[in-house]
Amino acid sequence: MTVAPSSNDTAETRPLPPGYVRLTIDGIEVVAPKGELLIRTAERMGITIPRFCDHPLLDPAGACRQCLVEVEMGGRPMPKPQASCTMTVADGMVVKTQQTSPVADKAQQGVMELLLINHPLDCPICDKGGECPLQNQALKHGRAESRFHDTKRTFAKPVPISSQVLLDRERCVLCQRCTRFSKQVAGDPFIELLERGALQQIGIGEQQPFQSYFSGNTIQICPVGALTSAAYRFRSRPFDLVSTPGQCEHCASGCEIRNDWRRGKVMRRLAGDDPEVNEEWICDKGRFAFRYATANDRITRPLIRENGELRPASWTEALQAAAKGLAEARDAEGVGVLPGGRLTVEDAYAYAKFARIALRTNDIDYRARPHSDEELRFLESTVVGTSPGNGVTYRDLESAPAVLCVAFEPEEESPIVFLRLRKAARKGATKVFHVAPWASPGVEKTTVIVHDGGPVRTGSLVPCVPGGEAAALRELPSDVDEALRQPGAVLLVGERAAEVPGLYSEILRTAQRTGVSVAWIPRRAGERGAIEVGVLPTLLPGGRPVADAEARAELERHWGLAPAALPARAGRDVTGILAAAAAGDLSGLVVGGVDPNDLPDPALAEKALRRAGFVVSLELRPSAVTEHADVVLPIAPSTEKAGSYLNWEGRHREFRTTIEGTGALPDCRVLDTLAVEMDVDLFTQTPAAALAELERVGPHLGAGLPAPDEPPAATPSPGAGQAVLATWRQLLDNGSMQSDEPNLAGTSRRTVAVLSPGTAQRIGLGDGQRIEIRTAKGAIVLAAELAEMPDDVVWLPADSGASKVHRTLGVGHGAVVDIAATTAMSPAAGNGHGGMTHLDGGRA
Repeated sequence: MTVAPSSNDTAETRPLPPGYVRLTIDGIEVVAPKGELLIRTAERMGITIPRFCDHPLLDPAGACRQCLVEVEMGGRPMPKPQASCTMTVADGMVVKTQQTSPVADKAQQGVMELLLINHPLDCPICDKGGECPLQNQALKHGRAESRFHDTKRTFAKPVPISSQVLLDRERCVLCQRCTRFSKQVAGDPFIELLERGALQQIGIGEQQPFQSYFSGNTIQICPVGALTSAAYRFRSRPFDLVSTPGQCEHCASGCEIRNDWRRGKVMRRLAGDDPEVNEEWICDKGRFAFRYATANDRITRPLIRENGELRPASWTEALQAAAKGLAEARDAEGVGVLPGGRLTVEDAYAYAKFARIALRTNDIDYRARPHSDEELRFLESTVVGTSPGNGVTYRDLESAPAVLCVAFEPEEESPIVFLRLRKAARKGATKVFHVAPWASPGVEKTTVIVHDGGPVRTGSLVPCVPGGEAAALRELPSDVDEALRQPGAVLLVGERAAEVPGLYSEILRTAQRTGVSVAWIPRRAGERGAIEVGVLPTLLPGGRPVADAEARAELERHWGLAPAALPARAGRDVTGILAAAAAGDLSGLVVGGVDPNDLPDPALAEKALRRAGFVVSLELRPSAVTEHADVVLPIAPSTEKAGSYLNWEGRHREFRTTIEGTGALPDCRVLDTLAVEMDVDLFTQTPAAALAELERVGPHLGAGLPAPDEPPAATPSPGAGQAVLATWRQLLDNGSMQSDEPNLAGTSRRTVAVLSPGTAQRIGLGDGQRIEIRTAKGAIVLAAELAEMPDDVVWLPADSGASKVHRTLGVGHGAVVDIAATTAMSPAAGNGHGGMTHLDGGRA
């Protein structure tokens, strides 16, 4: 939009750009693009028109009528004021807002009077008081006195429409923001308008709670206090809070958030506004899962093991003990470093530097999950060094003609990617395809878009047996293959691909064959940054190969080391480090917040922790590692430190400290001080210092490493009484960062086993029976759910409720397992090994 310049020329002599129209708003001539809403054009001119139902990311509704303006077309005024949030600009249109039109002003005042007839006016106790658009606009655009003197309508309150969203119906102005968001953006139409006329209200179906991973967004966009958070309700007032911008630490989406806190404690989180990344949305995990930082069992003092028991110690004593133990272990058989995947860029850089200089080893790997050598070669050849300037971005997803998801469940693993895919499919012509065993809810919501006129199929599922994804890519349906050949098409691959031999290689061959752009999307927030700073056994900071002598020499100069000081031999990966420690080939371990249950072999991890001569753990709360640690060093959560993440795009996401003065130290400071005790200087005393040095080190400018080129693995062939296991983690599960969040846990998905009707019939699974999934290590018994999927396949959530796949079964995605129908409820083994675990199919 542009404001037409003043000139002696007449309007007719000034040419219009193609696709634009000329109109007048409040006496100012304006040029605006065709199809733009009047309310948007006025906004760009700096004219604020009051509104409730309008939201820039939702389709127009015209529900509240608060944005009425006077409109004239062709010299003739329209008979009554029009809603500016639904009317588009037109050539020659003359618009008068409440600033210049008594008619529009009176109409807006009348609408406000009607909205307040039944509103309870309970601002002193309403959570929205102090930040409420209704409150603000009533003062600015409403009448000073009300003509309504009858009894206001009342409802029972609050109504829990889910375990974390409460509804006060008498406050609702029926703007439909919540219902439109749920249906249009999230694809979860559980909340809807019920009844008609004066009885119309927001509600949910009987026995149908608001089951959505994005329900918290309806609280934030509600223009009144009708929807409130069960966890935050009556906890604080907006003017009591201090707001600090932040970045979500839960996944690789890279969401902008806002931490609202008081008295040294975060009270709530809201979505920030970042059009390039999360727009104005965040998932419920990012919104509600933050109380882990203030849990009662948080470790706040260093601990030293003495006579078999951990005791509190001073920082000086603990660091000296850790330095002495690690130096002895380093000089014996060596030390392995397992930093985990949730680190900031600065903390990960400190781990990479500590391993190479203080411990003199390349035995470092952040991948606390199933992994493979092929994945490592894919990361070091294809992922490292990518950024929004040379890789795939959210904008690319939104404009892509086709997106293929392989070994990637967007709604569970990167919720904002899921929302962007839904937006692309709903608004544009993007076709979304999934190579997966079954049409999960996330697959359904990105391939079938429900419009007012009915469902529209915008993509499809390419069904395949777990472990057969590489073969499926080789034999893609013709329509999918043709769609991928269009310019701008994108292939998204998730971390589950590491469990399928040959899949990363086949993805690169598919990209070479079709020209599709490839993007890798991990599940954890710190994984992309860890790759860039060298928290891998074959990479140094900046993507420098460990085996490259010139790259090592360059880094030695940056770090002020003597020539040939850096270790030249590639290190072990996570499994190699654990196997070496379990066999006595490593004398020590440094562990940074790794949960053994996330690893492909938790039993091996526990054996390694037991056998390692010296274990140092940097963690926030007690874990399975704590039980074996010789020294425990507490570290700061994200709200108590500054730093940055790299999201899946490679976009830098910087944040500052929210809660100051707690005394908690970031990992980089702890490692820097520990290194000093070992007579080494890391110069990572602060996140700012670590980032500044990393920027000076810069990226590797030499030749890259070769991409993997492995043949696809044979598709698993189960025998009688067997099935191929499909598994991935759900967004809301047993994760330690979600503990102490009962409201959030109430909206997690049911923990069930999913199989086809044919498989159920083959094993004789009848009504009321459960399915037992067993390996030589143990068994899981769950309620069954039937779905359309390949026969002889069973899906389990990886870590939800009692379904702890790696812990109990000792296998992962693509493994062959035994299955059987059962009605017995055998007692579960306490340690999950060799026993049986059970769940009624309820929520985790």
